[in-house]
Order: sequence, then C-alpha cells, then structure tokens
Amino acid sequence: MDSENPMPGEEELLADVLDGLSQAQKTLPSRWLYDERGSELFEEITQLPEYYPTRTEAAIFKTYAGAMAEAIGPEAVLVEYGAGAAVKTRIVLDALERPAAYVPLDISEDFLRAAAADLAADYPKLSVVPVAADFSAPVDLDALGIGAGHRVGFFPGSTIGNLTDGQIVDFFSAAAKTLGAGAKFLLGADLRKSPDILVPAYDDAAGVTAAFNLNLLTRLNRELGADFNVEAFRHEARWNDEKSWIEMHLVSTAAQTATIAGRSFDFAEGESIHTEISRKFDMDGLAHHAARGGWRYVRQWTDEKDWFCVALLERVA
Repeated sequence: MDSENPMPGEEELLADVLDGLSQAQKTLPSRWLYDERGSELFEEITQLPEYYPTRTEAAIFKTYAGAMAEAIGPEAVLVEYGAGAAVKTRIVLDALERPAAYVPLDISEDFLRAAAADLAADYPKLSVVPVAADFSAPVDLDALGIGAGHRVGFFPGSTIGNLTDGQIVDFFSAAAKTLGAGAKFLLGADLRKSPDILVPAYDDAAGVTAAFNLNLLTRLNRELGADFNVEAFRHEARWNDEKSWIEMHLVSTAAQTATIAGRSFDFAEGESIHTEISRKFDMDGLAHHAARGGWRYVRQWTDEKDWFCVALLERVA
C-alpha cells in the first residue's frame, strides 16, 4: 500500500457517519458499502438476471476489445479504478499488445489482494501491483516502481455513476495527476433508459441488492459499536427523473433510535438513509464533466440497444 494513500480507517468512517446522519436527509457515503462482505455481495449482484450493466458492458468489451487495444497501443500500464473481481480486465489484457503492468486500485484491501493474486497467477509474465486506496485522491505510481510507461486508466462498470457532478470532476482531475501526460482512459458508463429496466436492476427479486445495502448497517454495528436494528430497515430503489439517477435508500420500518459513539439518532417510520446514487448518462454530459477534469473525448463503443457505452478519453496536455 502506498503510504501517501492510506486506507480510510475507523476515524474517517465514524466522521462520515456522524456527519451524514446529522443531515436533514440522512445519508452515508457509498464507498463504505464495500467492506469484504459488501464486495462479495456486489459480485453476486453483477450475475443477477435483472442487473444488465455487467453483461452488457462485457459484451461490448468482447466485441470491440481489438479496436480498443489498437487505440491504446502496445506496452500499456493498465490502471484500474475500483478493480473488484477484474472480470472485464482479463478481456482487455488479452487484447492488449505486450501490456507492461496492471495496477488495480480498490478500497477493499482483502478483496483486492485476493483478486490481484488470482489474476497474477493467470498472467505470470505481467507485473501486477495492487494498491489499496481511495481512488478519489491521486496515487504516486512512480513510487510503485512500475516506471513511467504508457499509462491507461480503466474504470468499467459505470461506477462513475455513483459520483456527484463535483466528485466526477475531482475524480478526473485526480486521475489526470495519477496517470500523467499522454495518458488515455477507458470508461464504462450506463446510459439513460426506461425506469422499467432501471429500477429492477437495483431492487432484484432475490434480495441480493437489499442484503448489499443492509450490510452497511451491519458494518457500522461491528466496526463502530453502533446498535442499529438491521431487521427494522428495508432496502428501496427510487428513480429520480430530474437528476437522471437511481437512489438507494435504507428505510426505517418503525420509529426507532440508533446510537453511535455516544450519539443518538432518531428515525421516524418511513424515514430513510440515502446510501448511493447510480447516474444514467448521455455522452455529451459525461464528456463535459471529463473535460472539466482534464480529459477530452475521443470515441465510444456501444451495444446494439445503446444501453451502455465504453468511452475512450485522452488527457489534455
């Protein structure tokens, strides 16, 4: 782990929780959803029939990986943000010409190390350098000893959709600093479509997404000594048409009180904690955000339904 990019710790988690639960609309940052159990549950979500983004994006990579590799060029250092299980990464690595290194960045350290070890075993000639860090801040790649080769950011899964406007610009700005001059970026983004398709993708019939969301309260009980009655909350996914995003909420099913670090927080029946957004983009808007963070749009690849796209960006000199 890069010492300049420490894993967020208990104090940071507590500060975010106390601040978020003090708001009129109670909220918790989505990054805390991804402890080891949360990461495992998310991988289960990606396999659900309702959750179209993963298989749709994977199909785009399988169809156009050769064109993407040609646009990227040989001997690339692939830097993946929010690496997860690295399924789509393998498609890209197989297409790239003589990839120089793979640097996965993820906040869930145990999950990251395991996924990186699996990939390294399958690609013994590839330098795999996992970095446990919050990718919203720049990372000093030179300190990792991978050299200053041709660097390519890789951010699949439309995780960019979990960020607000300002956070998107901050992310792109940090990535520009991390990757340096001449860098390119492959970005997966979910496109706007009917709520009849969107809402079930975030509230599946099997209840896996509900378990993923509720696991956040279990984490707070375990790590912060909170006393949430997890069974007295339910998961809810809402489509916000004005903002073009799905909202995930934990809704209190009864009037109740939760205590954390000596502070009490009251919940009315029906009151919610807002835990995550998932934005659905049009490419003009996404290109605008990227430009504000130092990147220019080059081209994109989409599926036949135009449900999802993978965009190629390059850093503005």
